[in-house]
Amino acid sequence: MNVKVYVPGDAAAVAVGADEVAAALPIEAAKRGLSIHIVRNGSRGMFELETLVEVETPDGRIGYGPVHAEEVPALAEAGLFEGRPHAKRVGRPEELPFLKRQTRLTFARCGVIDPQSLQDYRAQGGCRGLERALSLGPAGIIEEITKSGLRGRGGAGFPTGIKWKTTADAPGERKYVVCNADEGDSGTFADRMIMEGDPFVLIEGMTIGGVAVGATKGFIYIRSEYPHAVAAMEKAIATARRAGLLGETIAGSAHAFDLEVRVGAGAYVCGEETSLLDSLEGKRGQVRAKPPLPAHKGLFGKPTVINNVLSYAAAPFILAQGAETYRAYGMGRSRGTMPIQLAGNIRNGGLFETAFGVTLGELVDDIGGGALSGRPVRAVQVGGPLGAYFPRALFDTPFDYEAFAARDGLIGHGGIVVFDDTVDMKKQARFAMEFCAIESCGKCTPCRIGSVRGVETIDKLSRGETPALQRQILTDLCETMKFGSLCALGGFTPYPVMSALTHFPEDFVVAERLAEPA
Repeated sequence: MNVKVYVPGDAAAVAVGADEVAAALPIEAAKRGLSIHIVRNGSRGMFELETLVEVETPDGRIGYGPVHAEEVPALAEAGLFEGRPHAKRVGRPEELPFLKRQTRLTFARCGVIDPQSLQDYRAQGGCRGLERALSLGPAGIIEEITKSGLRGRGGAGFPTGIKWKTTADAPGERKYVVCNADEGDSGTFADRMIMEGDPFVLIEGMTIGGVAVGATKGFIYIRSEYPHAVAAMEKAIATARRAGLLGETIAGSAHAFDLEVRVGAGAYVCGEETSLLDSLEGKRGQVRAKPPLPAHKGLFGKPTVINNVLSYAAAPFILAQGAETYRAYGMGRSRGTMPIQLAGNIRNGGLFETAFGVTLGELVDDIGGGALSGRPVRAVQVGGPLGAYFPRALFDTPFDYEAFAARDGLIGHGGIVVFDDTVDMKKQARFAMEFCAIESCGKCTPCRIGSVRGVETIDKLSRGETPALQRQILTDLCETMKFGSLCALGGFTPYPVMSALTHFPEDFVVAERLAEPA
Protein backbone atom coordinates (compact mmCIF):
# COMPACT_ATOMS: atom_id res chain seq x y z
CA MET A 1 0.00 0.00 0.00
CA ASN A 2 1.42 3.38 -1.05
CA VAL A 3 0.13 6.39 0.86
CA LYS A 4 0.71 10.02 -0.13
CA VAL A 5 1.29 12.29 2.86
CA TYR A 6 1.68 16.07 2.71
CA VAL A 7 3.96 17.81 5.23
CA PRO A 8 4.62 21.53 4.66
CA GLY A 9 8.14 22.62 3.85
CA ASP A 10 7.10 26.23 4.41
CA ALA A 11 9.41 28.14 6.78
CA ALA A 12 6.58 28.77 9.27
CA ALA A 13 5.92 25.01 9.56
CA VAL A 14 9.63 24.15 9.63
CA ALA A 15 10.05 26.60 12.52
CA VAL A 16 7.66 24.52 14.65
CA GLY A 17 9.10 21.10 13.74
CA ALA A 18 7.79 20.11 10.28
CA ASP A 19 11.14 18.60 9.27
CA GLU A 20 11.14 16.38 12.36
CA VAL A 21 7.56 15.30 11.64
CA ALA A 22 8.49 14.48 8.04
CA ALA A 23 11.40 12.37 9.28
CA ALA A 24 9.27 10.47 11.82
CA LEU A 25 6.45 9.49 9.45
CA PRO A 26 8.38 6.99 7.23
CA ILE A 27 9.69 5.23 10.32
CA GLU A 28 6.18 4.60 11.63
CA ALA A 29 4.92 3.64 8.19
CA ALA A 30 7.70 1.06 7.80
CA LYS A 31 6.72 -0.54 11.12
CA ARG A 32 3.28 -1.16 9.61
CA GLY A 33 4.51 -2.41 6.28
CA LEU A 34 3.35 0.70 4.47
CA SER A 35 5.11 2.55 1.69
CA ILE A 36 4.55 6.31 1.88
CA HIS A 37 5.38 9.18 -0.42
CA ILE A 38 5.90 12.46 1.41
CA VAL A 39 5.19 15.69 -0.46
CA ARG A 40 6.66 18.83 1.10
CA ASN A 41 3.87 21.21 0.11
CA GLY A 42 3.45 24.85 1.03
CA SER A 43 1.48 26.01 4.05
CA ARG A 44 -2.28 26.46 3.86
CA GLY A 45 -1.80 29.58 5.98
CA MET A 46 -3.56 28.31 9.13
CA PHE A 47 -0.61 28.71 11.44
CA GLU A 48 -2.34 27.52 14.60
CA LEU A 49 -2.53 24.06 12.93
CA GLU A 50 1.12 23.83 11.90
CA THR A 51 2.54 21.31 11.47
CA LEU A 52 -0.56 20.32 9.43
CA VAL A 53 -0.16 16.77 8.13
CA GLU A 54 -2.52 15.73 5.32
CA VAL A 55 -3.12 12.16 4.20
CA GLU A 56 -4.60 11.31 0.81
CA THR A 57 -7.60 8.98 1.24
CA PRO A 58 -10.51 7.82 -0.96
CA ASP A 59 -12.54 10.58 0.75
CA GLY A 60 -10.01 13.28 -0.12
CA ARG A 61 -7.14 14.74 1.87
CA ILE A 62 -7.62 14.46 5.62
CA GLY A 63 -5.71 16.82 7.88
CA TYR A 64 -4.22 16.38 11.34
CA GLY A 65 -2.80 19.26 13.33
CA PRO A 66 -0.95 20.65 14.98
CA VAL A 67 1.32 17.60 14.85
CA HIS A 68 4.60 17.36 16.76
CA ALA A 69 7.23 14.74 16.03
CA GLU A 70 6.76 12.96 19.37
CA GLU A 71 3.05 12.50 18.58
CA VAL A 72 3.62 10.67 15.28
CA PRO A 73 3.81 7.11 16.79
CA ALA A 74 0.48 7.50 18.59
CA LEU A 75 -1.14 9.07 15.53
CA ALA A 76 0.09 6.24 13.34
CA GLU A 77 -1.21 3.70 15.82
CA ALA A 78 -4.61 5.42 15.75
CA GLY A 79 -4.75 5.13 11.96
CA LEU A 80 -3.37 8.42 10.62
CA PHE A 81 -2.29 6.75 7.36
CA GLU A 82 -5.90 5.69 6.75
CA GLY A 83 -7.42 9.03 7.79
CA ARG A 84 -9.08 7.58 10.89
CA PRO A 85 -10.53 9.58 13.83
CA HIS A 86 -8.20 11.18 16.38
CA ALA A 87 -8.27 14.26 18.58
CA LYS A 88 -5.85 15.92 16.16
CA ARG A 89 -7.95 15.06 13.08
CA VAL A 90 -9.37 18.25 11.55
CA GLY A 91 -10.97 16.64 8.51
CA ARG A 92 -10.81 18.08 5.00
CA PRO A 93 -8.80 21.33 5.30
CA GLU A 94 -10.84 23.13 2.64
CA GLU A 95 -13.95 22.63 4.79
CA LEU A 96 -12.46 24.40 7.82
CA PRO A 97 -14.15 27.80 8.35
CA PHE A 98 -10.88 29.76 8.06
CA LEU A 99 -10.25 28.37 4.57
CA LYS A 100 -13.85 27.99 3.43
CA ARG A 101 -14.57 31.71 3.86
CA GLN A 102 -11.67 32.74 1.65
CA THR A 103 -11.62 33.67 -2.02
CA ARG A 104 -8.32 32.17 -3.09
CA LEU A 105 -7.26 33.43 -6.50
CA THR A 106 -3.55 34.14 -5.98
CA PHE A 107 -3.15 31.42 -3.34
CA ALA A 108 -5.40 28.81 -4.99
CA ARG A 109 -2.56 26.26 -5.27
CA CYS A 110 -0.60 27.15 -2.14
CA GLY A 111 -0.64 24.21 0.27
CA VAL A 112 -2.38 22.03 -2.33
CA ILE A 113 0.38 21.12 -4.79
CA ASP A 114 3.98 20.01 -4.67
CA PRO A 115 5.57 23.45 -5.15
CA GLN A 116 8.47 22.05 -7.16
CA SER A 117 6.33 19.96 -9.52
CA LEU A 118 5.67 21.72 -12.82
CA GLN A 119 3.29 18.86 -13.63
CA ASP A 120 1.22 19.65 -10.51
CA TYR A 121 1.29 23.34 -11.40
CA ARG A 122 -0.05 22.72 -14.89
CA ALA A 123 -2.69 20.28 -13.61
CA GLN A 124 -4.05 23.02 -11.31
CA GLY A 125 -4.38 25.63 -14.06
CA GLY A 126 -0.81 26.88 -14.22
CA CYS A 127 0.66 28.26 -17.49
CA ARG A 128 -2.77 29.03 -18.98
CA GLY A 129 -2.28 32.73 -18.33
CA LEU A 130 1.06 32.72 -20.16
CA GLU A 131 -0.45 30.82 -23.09
CA ARG A 132 -3.18 33.44 -23.48
CA ALA A 133 -0.69 36.26 -22.95
CA LEU A 134 1.44 35.00 -25.83
CA SER A 135 -1.63 34.91 -28.07
CA LEU A 136 -2.67 38.45 -27.09
CA GLY A 137 0.73 40.09 -27.48
CA PRO A 138 2.17 43.01 -25.47
CA ALA A 139 -0.63 45.52 -26.08
CA GLY A 140 -3.32 42.93 -25.35
CA ILE A 141 -1.65 41.89 -22.10
CA ILE A 142 -1.42 45.47 -20.88
CA GLU A 143 -5.06 46.09 -21.80
CA GLU A 144 -6.17 43.06 -19.75
CA ILE A 145 -4.08 44.06 -16.72
CA THR A 146 -5.41 47.64 -16.95
CA LYS A 147 -9.04 46.55 -17.30
CA SER A 148 -8.69 44.18 -14.32
CA GLY A 149 -8.05 47.12 -11.98
CA LEU A 150 -4.98 45.42 -10.48
CA ARG A 151 -3.02 47.80 -8.28
CA GLY A 152 0.40 47.30 -6.76
CA ARG A 153 0.17 45.01 -3.75
CA GLY A 154 3.38 46.31 -2.21
CA GLY A 155 1.96 49.37 -0.49
CA ALA A 156 1.47 52.33 -2.82
CA GLY A 157 -1.45 50.79 -4.70
CA PHE A 158 -0.37 52.28 -8.04
CA PRO A 159 -2.29 50.85 -11.07
CA THR A 160 -0.19 48.02 -12.50
CA GLY A 161 -1.42 48.47 -16.06
CA ILE A 162 -0.26 52.10 -16.17
CA LYS A 163 3.17 51.12 -14.82
CA TRP A 164 3.55 48.38 -17.43
CA LYS A 165 2.37 50.61 -20.28
CA THR A 166 4.77 53.39 -19.28
CA THR A 167 7.70 50.97 -19.43
CA ALA A 168 6.48 49.42 -22.68
CA ASP A 169 6.24 52.87 -24.30
CA ALA A 170 9.63 54.04 -23.02
CA PRO A 171 12.36 54.03 -25.68
CA GLY A 172 15.19 51.58 -25.11
CA GLU A 173 16.69 48.51 -26.72
CA ARG A 174 16.95 46.72 -23.36
CA LYS A 175 14.39 46.68 -20.58
CA TYR A 176 14.09 44.86 -17.27
CA VAL A 177 11.44 43.31 -15.04
CA VAL A 178 12.25 43.37 -11.32
CA CYS A 179 10.38 41.67 -8.50
CA ASN A 180 10.58 43.28 -5.09
CA ALA A 181 10.58 40.26 -2.76
CA ASP A 182 12.30 42.19 0.04
CA GLU A 183 9.36 41.52 2.36
CA GLY A 184 10.42 43.33 5.52
CA ASP A 185 7.21 44.65 7.09
CA SER A 186 6.26 43.34 10.51
CA GLY A 187 3.44 40.81 10.36
CA THR A 188 3.86 40.03 6.65
CA PHE A 189 4.67 36.68 5.09
CA ALA A 190 2.54 36.39 1.93
CA ASP A 191 5.48 36.85 -0.45
CA ARG A 192 7.45 34.14 1.32
CA MET A 193 4.47 31.78 1.29
CA ILE A 194 4.03 32.17 -2.48
CA MET A 195 7.72 31.68 -3.22
CA GLU A 196 7.90 28.58 -1.02
CA GLY A 197 4.44 27.19 -1.79
CA ASP A 198 3.79 28.09 -5.45
CA PRO A 199 6.98 29.48 -7.04
CA PHE A 200 5.90 28.84 -10.64
CA VAL A 201 3.08 31.40 -10.35
CA LEU A 202 5.66 34.12 -9.72
CA ILE A 203 7.77 32.90 -12.64
CA GLU A 204 4.71 32.88 -14.89
CA GLY A 205 3.61 36.34 -13.73
CA MET A 206 7.03 37.88 -14.30
CA THR A 207 7.28 36.24 -17.72
CA ILE A 208 3.91 37.73 -18.66
CA GLY A 209 5.25 41.11 -17.50
CA GLY A 210 8.41 40.64 -19.53
CA VAL A 211 6.44 39.91 -22.72
CA ALA A 212 4.17 42.89 -22.04
CA VAL A 213 6.95 45.49 -21.74
CA GLY A 214 9.51 43.94 -24.07
CA ALA A 215 12.01 42.84 -21.42
CA THR A 216 14.20 39.80 -21.88
CA LYS A 217 15.65 39.69 -18.37
CA GLY A 218 14.13 39.69 -14.92
CA PHE A 219 15.50 39.77 -11.37
CA ILE A 220 13.89 38.56 -8.15
CA TYR A 221 15.33 40.49 -5.21
CA ILE A 222 14.83 38.36 -2.07
CA ARG A 223 15.89 39.32 1.42
CA SER A 224 18.63 37.18 2.96
CA GLU A 225 16.37 36.26 5.89
CA TYR A 226 14.40 34.03 3.48
CA PRO A 227 16.80 31.15 2.71
CA HIS A 228 13.96 28.69 2.08
CA ALA A 229 12.38 31.07 -0.45
CA VAL A 230 15.72 31.66 -2.18
CA ALA A 231 16.29 27.91 -2.55
CA ALA A 232 12.71 27.29 -3.74
CA MET A 233 12.86 30.02 -6.39
CA GLU A 234 16.27 28.99 -7.71
CA LYS A 235 15.16 25.37 -8.04
CA ALA A 236 11.86 26.33 -9.74
CA ILE A 237 13.64 28.69 -12.17
CA ALA A 238 15.99 25.87 -13.18
CA THR A 239 12.99 23.58 -13.75
CA ALA A 240 11.16 26.22 -15.79
CA ARG A 241 14.27 26.78 -17.90
CA ARG A 242 14.61 23.06 -18.64
CA ALA A 243 10.92 22.94 -19.61
CA GLY A 244 11.33 25.79 -22.08
CA LEU A 245 9.28 28.30 -20.05
CA LEU A 246 12.36 30.51 -19.69
CA GLY A 247 15.17 31.15 -22.14
CA GLU A 248 15.55 32.18 -25.76
CA THR A 249 12.11 30.97 -26.87
CA ILE A 250 9.62 30.88 -23.99
CA ALA A 251 6.92 28.25 -24.49
CA GLY A 252 7.97 27.91 -28.13
CA SER A 253 7.23 31.56 -28.93
CA ALA A 254 9.45 34.21 -30.47
CA HIS A 255 9.81 35.91 -27.08
CA ALA A 256 12.95 35.52 -24.96
CA PHE A 257 12.91 35.93 -21.19
CA ASP A 258 15.04 34.65 -18.33
CA LEU A 259 15.13 35.11 -14.57
CA GLU A 260 17.79 35.43 -11.90
CA VAL A 261 17.56 35.51 -8.11
CA ARG A 262 19.54 38.17 -6.23
CA VAL A 263 19.79 38.14 -2.44
CA GLY A 264 19.67 41.36 -0.42
CA ALA A 265 21.55 42.00 2.79
CA GLY A 266 18.58 42.83 5.01
CA ALA A 267 18.30 46.63 4.69
CA TYR A 268 14.66 47.66 5.16
CA VAL A 269 15.12 50.68 2.90
CA CYS A 270 15.88 48.34 -0.01
CA GLY A 271 12.17 47.60 -0.08
CA GLU A 272 11.87 51.06 -1.67
CA GLU A 273 12.09 50.51 -5.41
CA THR A 274 14.94 52.87 -6.31
CA SER A 275 17.03 51.83 -3.32
CA LEU A 276 16.46 48.23 -4.41
CA LEU A 277 17.74 49.10 -7.90
CA ASP A 278 20.92 50.59 -6.44
CA SER A 279 21.44 47.40 -4.44
CA LEU A 280 20.88 45.27 -7.57
CA GLU A 281 23.54 47.30 -9.32
CA GLY A 282 26.01 46.47 -6.55
CA LYS A 283 25.82 49.86 -4.86
CA ARG A 284 24.85 50.89 -1.35
CA GLY A 285 21.06 50.93 -1.18
CA GLN A 286 20.08 54.60 -1.27
CA VAL A 287 16.88 56.23 -2.43
CA ARG A 288 17.01 58.00 -5.77
CA ALA A 289 15.30 61.29 -6.46
CA LYS A 290 12.33 61.10 -8.84
CA PRO A 291 12.03 61.91 -11.70
CA PRO A 292 13.27 60.04 -13.61
CA LEU A 293 10.92 57.19 -12.77
CA PRO A 294 12.24 53.61 -12.96
CA ALA A 295 9.83 53.04 -15.86
CA HIS A 296 11.96 55.51 -17.84
CA LYS A 297 15.38 55.06 -16.26
CA GLY A 298 15.64 52.17 -13.84
CA LEU A 299 18.03 49.24 -13.52
CA PHE A 300 21.38 50.10 -15.15
CA GLY A 301 19.68 53.21 -16.53
CA LYS A 302 17.20 51.18 -18.62
CA PRO A 303 13.36 51.23 -18.54
CA THR A 304 12.30 48.93 -15.72
CA VAL A 305 9.07 47.56 -14.28
CA ILE A 306 9.18 46.97 -10.52
CA ASN A 307 6.32 45.19 -8.78
CA ASN A 308 6.15 43.03 -5.70
CA VAL A 309 5.49 39.28 -5.53
CA LEU A 310 1.71 39.50 -5.06
CA SER A 311 1.29 41.86 -8.03
CA TYR A 312 3.09 39.51 -10.43
CA ALA A 313 1.38 36.46 -8.89
CA ALA A 314 -2.04 37.96 -9.70
CA ALA A 315 -1.26 38.32 -13.42
CA PRO A 316 -1.62 34.61 -14.41
CA PHE A 317 -5.18 34.44 -13.05
CA ILE A 318 -6.14 37.68 -14.80
CA LEU A 319 -4.81 36.51 -18.15
CA ALA A 320 -6.23 32.99 -17.79
CA GLN A 321 -9.70 33.93 -16.54
CA GLY A 322 -10.07 37.39 -18.04
CA ALA A 323 -9.96 40.91 -16.65
CA GLU A 324 -13.70 41.06 -15.95
CA THR A 325 -13.61 37.92 -13.81
CA TYR A 326 -10.90 39.44 -11.62
CA ARG A 327 -12.54 42.86 -11.55
CA ALA A 328 -15.81 41.36 -10.32
CA TYR A 329 -14.22 41.00 -6.88
CA GLY A 330 -13.62 43.98 -4.60
CA MET A 331 -15.08 47.45 -4.15
CA GLY A 332 -14.55 50.96 -5.52
CA ARG A 333 -11.10 51.35 -7.04
CA SER A 334 -9.81 48.34 -5.08
CA ARG A 335 -10.44 45.37 -7.35
CA GLY A 336 -9.67 41.70 -7.01
CA THR A 337 -8.52 39.99 -3.83
CA MET A 338 -5.93 40.82 -1.20
CA PRO A 339 -3.95 38.21 0.75
CA ILE A 340 -4.29 39.61 4.28
CA GLN A 341 -1.80 38.49 6.89
CA LEU A 342 -3.06 38.21 10.48
CA ALA A 343 -0.34 38.39 13.11
CA GLY A 344 0.55 39.67 16.56
CA ASN A 345 -1.64 38.91 19.57
CA ILE A 346 -4.32 37.05 17.61
CA ARG A 347 -5.97 33.67 18.07
CA ASN A 348 -6.18 32.57 14.43
CA GLY A 349 -3.00 33.89 12.88
CA GLY A 350 -2.24 33.22 9.24
CA LEU A 351 -3.04 34.17 5.69
CA PHE A 352 -6.59 35.07 4.65
CA GLU A 353 -7.19 35.92 1.00
CA THR A 354 -10.45 37.72 0.34
CA ALA A 355 -12.00 40.34 -1.88
CA PHE A 356 -11.52 43.98 -0.88
CA GLY A 357 -14.37 45.30 1.26
CA VAL A 358 -14.27 43.12 4.37
CA THR A 359 -14.14 45.33 7.48
CA LEU A 360 -11.20 45.54 9.86
CA GLY A 361 -13.48 44.37 12.69
CA GLU A 362 -14.49 41.24 10.77
CA LEU A 363 -10.86 40.42 10.12
CA VAL A 364 -9.75 40.88 13.72
CA ASP A 365 -12.74 39.68 15.76
CA ASP A 366 -14.56 37.22 13.55
CA ILE A 367 -11.92 35.68 11.28
CA GLY A 368 -8.94 36.25 13.57
CA GLY A 369 -10.83 35.27 16.72
CA GLY A 370 -9.69 38.26 18.78
CA ALA A 371 -6.61 38.43 20.98
CA LEU A 372 -4.81 35.18 21.79
CA SER A 373 -4.37 36.46 25.35
CA GLY A 374 -8.15 36.58 25.78
CA ARG A 375 -7.96 40.26 26.69
CA PRO A 376 -9.75 43.02 24.75
CA VAL A 377 -8.14 44.16 21.50
CA ARG A 378 -7.04 47.77 21.90
CA ALA A 379 -5.15 48.60 18.72
CA VAL A 380 -4.43 47.16 15.31
CA GLN A 381 -1.55 48.23 13.09
CA VAL A 382 -2.18 47.79 9.38
CA GLY A 383 0.54 48.13 6.75
CA GLY A 384 3.74 47.16 8.54
CA PRO A 385 5.91 49.18 10.95
CA LEU A 386 5.01 52.39 9.08
CA GLY A 387 1.27 51.72 9.18
CA ALA A 388 -1.23 53.61 11.31
CA TYR A 389 -2.69 52.23 14.55
CA PHE A 390 -6.45 51.87 14.39
CA PRO A 391 -8.53 51.83 17.61
CA ARG A 392 -11.69 49.78 18.00
CA ALA A 393 -13.73 52.86 17.08
CA LEU A 394 -12.42 52.52 13.50
CA PHE A 395 -13.02 48.78 13.13
CA ASP A 396 -15.87 49.53 10.73
CA THR A 397 -13.28 50.61 8.12
CA PRO A 398 -13.54 48.44 4.99
CA PHE A 399 -10.30 46.94 3.70
CA ASP A 400 -9.95 49.31 0.76
CA TYR A 401 -7.15 51.65 -0.33
CA GLU A 402 -9.31 54.80 -0.34
CA ALA A 403 -11.20 53.94 2.85
CA PHE A 404 -7.96 53.55 4.78
CA ALA A 405 -6.46 56.70 3.26
CA ALA A 406 -9.57 58.65 4.30
CA ARG A 407 -8.82 57.70 7.91
CA ASP A 408 -5.10 58.50 7.69
CA GLY A 409 -4.08 54.89 7.28
CA LEU A 410 -2.65 52.66 4.59
CA ILE A 411 -3.11 49.04 3.57
CA GLY A 412 0.52 48.57 2.60
CA HIS A 413 1.38 44.93 2.04
CA GLY A 414 -1.73 43.71 3.84
CA GLY A 415 -0.18 42.92 7.21
CA ILE A 416 -2.35 43.25 10.32
CA VAL A 417 -0.70 43.18 13.76
CA VAL A 418 -3.02 42.98 16.77
CA PHE A 419 -2.38 44.40 20.26
CA ASP A 420 -4.47 43.83 23.39
CA ASP A 421 -5.22 46.36 26.14
CA THR A 422 -1.81 45.96 27.81
CA VAL A 423 -0.01 47.80 24.98
CA ASP A 424 1.68 51.14 25.70
CA MET A 425 1.08 53.28 22.62
CA LYS A 426 3.75 55.80 23.59
CA LYS A 427 6.30 53.00 23.43
CA GLN A 428 4.91 51.96 20.04
CA ALA A 429 5.33 55.51 18.75
CA ARG A 430 8.89 55.56 20.03
CA PHE A 431 9.58 52.25 18.29
CA ALA A 432 8.43 53.73 14.96
CA MET A 433 10.87 56.63 15.27
CA GLU A 434 13.69 54.36 16.44
CA PHE A 435 13.02 51.94 13.57
CA CYS A 436 13.22 54.79 11.06
CA ALA A 437 16.45 56.08 12.62
CA ILE A 438 18.08 52.65 12.37
CA GLU A 439 16.85 51.83 8.86
CA SER A 440 17.24 55.25 7.21
CA CYS A 441 19.60 55.28 4.24
CA GLY A 442 20.71 58.72 5.45
CA LYS A 443 20.24 60.54 2.16
CA CYS A 444 17.63 63.10 3.25
CA THR A 445 17.64 65.25 6.37
CA PRO A 446 13.98 64.93 7.46
CA CYS A 447 14.29 61.14 7.73
CA ARG A 448 17.89 60.93 8.97
CA ILE A 449 17.66 63.66 11.61
CA GLY A 450 13.91 63.84 12.21
CA SER A 451 13.67 60.24 13.37
CA VAL A 452 16.53 60.68 15.88
CA ARG A 453 14.94 63.87 17.21
CA GLY A 454 11.65 61.97 17.41
CA VAL A 455 13.13 59.35 19.73
CA GLU A 456 14.68 62.07 21.90
CA THR A 457 11.39 63.98 22.05
CA ILE A 458 9.36 60.95 23.15
CA ASP A 459 12.01 60.16 25.78
CA LYS A 460 11.74 63.72 27.13
CA LEU A 461 7.97 63.33 27.19
CA SER A 462 8.28 60.07 29.13
CA ARG A 463 10.48 61.80 31.69
CA GLY A 464 7.91 64.55 32.16
CA GLU A 465 10.06 67.32 30.70
CA THR A 466 7.57 69.97 29.49
CA PRO A 467 5.17 67.30 28.13
CA ALA A 468 2.82 69.74 26.35
CA LEU A 469 5.75 71.27 24.48
CA GLN A 470 7.19 67.84 23.59
CA ARG A 471 3.84 66.72 22.14
CA GLN A 472 3.80 69.83 19.96
CA ILE A 473 7.40 69.27 18.86
CA LEU A 474 6.57 65.64 18.02
CA THR A 475 3.64 66.79 15.87
CA ASP A 476 5.83 69.34 14.07
CA LEU A 477 8.53 66.72 13.46
CA CYS A 478 5.96 64.38 11.93
CA GLU A 479 4.71 67.11 9.59
CA THR A 480 8.26 67.81 8.42
CA MET A 481 9.06 64.13 7.89
CA LYS A 482 5.78 63.43 6.10
CA PHE A 483 6.14 66.17 3.51
CA GLY A 484 9.92 66.58 3.34
CA SER A 485 11.30 63.04 3.17
CA LEU A 486 12.62 61.66 -0.08
CA CYS A 487 10.83 58.31 0.20
CA ALA A 488 8.13 56.48 2.13
CA LEU A 489 10.43 55.42 4.99
CA GLY A 490 10.58 58.91 6.42
CA GLY A 491 7.30 59.96 4.82
CA PHE A 492 5.24 57.18 6.39
CA THR A 493 6.87 57.03 9.84
CA PRO A 494 4.47 59.79 11.01
CA TYR A 495 1.50 57.44 10.41
CA PRO A 496 2.11 55.17 13.43
CA VAL A 497 3.32 58.09 15.57
CA MET A 498 0.44 60.46 14.84
CA SER A 499 -2.22 57.74 14.94
CA ALA A 500 -0.98 56.68 18.38
CA LEU A 501 -1.00 60.33 19.52
CA THR A 502 -4.44 61.00 18.04
CA HIS A 503 -6.35 57.85 18.97
CA PHE A 504 -4.62 57.02 22.27
CA PRO A 505 -3.83 60.47 23.78
CA GLU A 506 -4.13 59.12 27.31
CA ASP A 507 -0.86 57.21 26.85
CA PHE A 508 0.95 60.47 26.14
CA VAL A 509 -0.32 62.34 29.19
CA VAL A 510 2.62 62.58 31.59
CA ALA A 511 2.81 64.62 34.76
CA GLU A 512 5.27 67.47 34.32
CA ARG A 513 8.42 66.97 36.31
CA LEU A 514 9.37 70.19 38.01
CA ALA A 515 12.94 71.34 37.69
CA GLU A 516 15.12 70.65 40.70
CA PRO A 517 15.72 73.76 42.86
CA ALA A 518 19.12 75.33 42.39
